[in-house]
Amino acid sequence: MSLASEDFAEQVAPLRPGLLLHCYRMLGSAEDAVQEPLLRGWRGVARFEGRSSLRTWLYTVATNVCLREIERRGRRLVPVDLGPAADPADGLAAPLTESLWLGPLPDAGITWESSPADAVYEQREAVELGFIAALQHLPALQRAVLVLRDVLAFSAVETAEILDTTVPSVTSALARARGTVRSALPDRSQQEVLREVGDRQVRATVAAFIAAWERSDVDAVVALLAEDVEMSMPPYAEWYRGRAAVAAFLGETPLRPGRRWRLEATTANGQPALTFAVWDEQIGAFLTHGLSVLTFGRAGITGFTTFLDPTVMR
Repeated sequence: MSLASEDFAEQVAPLRPGLLLHCYRMLGSAEDAVQEPLLRGWRGVARFEGRSSLRTWLYTVATNVCLREIERRGRRLVPVDLGPAADPADGLAAPLTESLWLGPLPDAGITWESSPADAVYEQREAVELGFIAALQHLPALQRAVLVLRDVLAFSAVETAEILDTTVPSVTSALARARGTVRSALPDRSQQEVLREVGDRQVRATVAAFIAAWERSDVDAVVALLAEDVEMSMPPYAEWYRGRAAVAAFLGETPLRPGRRWRLEATTANGQPALTFAVWDEQIGAFLTHGLSVLTFGRAGITGFTTFLDPTVMR
């Protein structure tokens, strides 16, 4: 049974959100994550003979496109991959614009699917920034196996068919991938922590952060942070650990006297997030500065990663 091209768009529409999330998990970047897989699917639709479901066929196409892209470009980085925490007294070096940085996934417009009953990770857990960063440490095949098996709940047989390998190879790769990811992740996911903290407290903390930042109140911002907070700002390689280091950096750079900010609450990677805009005197307007993804713990905000790229909210 072949699938007519005119039917393709209608039948693939319900699968598109899941394909976007799959490609983001594989590539660590939302930018055009699903365009190439869908384009290849459209071009190859005449070859679809119905021997597998359309879902399996599209995930096969998407996975193999992602594997080739990983082979071509390598893994995406976060600042902590590049060295130890920096001393804020040293200032910032030039941004590493040629590096491939892990990117955020703004939640706007995302349709969250219900997780398969036998999936290891919930849909939102599987796009958390820490999870995506951990995936980047896996070889491409292990990454694909972990996502296909533990997030999408494809069987070992289906995964082997998608990756054109054997079931024993899938089983071995999954065991190694699980060990690596487990060692890189905290004991509890952000979804678990956020449920424990509660929506009301999360909203209150985000609102207090916005108010403190917009009035350049370093002490009030730092009071919302955990003692061991980590702050990073790709494409800068420097990252800071601990309240004292973060406070010193904030006072010298983003919250120094004379800067004006406007922040808005949003969500990204299934986590609380903020958009930042800074006042430009020459233009006379606030210009988009970037997106910050917040990570919560029992004692407050344990991390905030600010992606200094005005285009991330497109």
